[in-house]
Amino acid sequence: MISIVIPVHNEEQSLTALHNEIDAVLRRAGLEAEMIIVDDGSGDGSWNEVAKLARQDARVQGIRFRRNFGKAAALSAAFACVRGEFVVTLDADLQDNPSEIPRLIQQLDAGFDLVNGWKRRRFDPWHKVIPSRIFNWMIRLASGLNLHDHNCGLKGYRVEVVREIRIYGELHRFITLLAHARGFKVTELEVQHRPRLYGKSKYGVGRFVKGLLDLLTVRVVTLFGERPLHFLGVAGLFAFAAGFLGLAYLAWLWMMGHRPIGNRPVLIYSVVSLLLGAQMMTAGILAELIVSRLGGENGGFAQSYSIAERIGFR
Repeated sequence: MISIVIPVHNEEQSLTALHNEIDAVLRRAGLEAEMIIVDDGSGDGSWNEVAKLARQDARVQGIRFRRNFGKAAALSAAFACVRGEFVVTLDADLQDNPSEIPRLIQQLDAGFDLVNGWKRRRFDPWHKVIPSRIFNWMIRLASGLNLHDHNCGLKGYRVEVVREIRIYGELHRFITLLAHARGFKVTELEVQHRPRLYGKSKYGVGRFVKGLLDLLTVRVVTLFGERPLHFLGVAGLFAFAAGFLGLAYLAWLWMMGHRPIGNRPVLIYSVVSLLLGAQMMTAGILAELIVSRLGGENGGFAQSYSIAERIGFR
């Protein structure tokens, strides 16, 4: 069985059409599926549409958040409920084409763990496309994972991937990196992208800076998440060594009679470097203790959302 996950935020107008398209695709392909729709604090009538679809179709299950917690939280809530062997995620704005679902499943059947959609031809405004292309180039450069569109909402997963990967904040854009870092086989598939019919885009230049910070977070977490002392400790040792050498040099000058040494800038730099190194190594040791104590509880992260209502779950 396939679990189709659809995060929703103010998509009232498109939900019925999206459901009808998915239903037609599943019937043509002979696929058994469940649809989990997560209303991420919509301010329109999206939840009423979800409830109506759940009453009409036993495959539809709905989750409503108390407020807007973000796409990562919506995906996490749905991933905790999936029952299928394969999981497909797609956006609710009708720009992702449901007819691509069987092709994603074929790639998963071929042995891949995560299939990422690639919207080679995009029907988005330039102020969304250009930052996205720059951002994806930076991700490829920083990670070595050669995908063209990491943030594509249309993805296919083996259920083992969504069980293991924990996302929060806006890390849904880096699921491909997180899965790759854990050894899952990741590939991409060129998919059709369609013009937006309803609503407006929720992405743009404003999220570029946030994305860069999230990329730094992902790199640190994937490389040093279980050994933070390897990151903080190395930097601390360099700073500590620089400060120690600076003070040793001043001590040598003092013994050789080159006095006074208290008015030399290197004294201030050495003391600051020594203290900074000691603080970074202390922080690394404390981080190691926290990871060893709490790292296995709740997958390392607390639940970052609040569910107000569920419908359609058996």
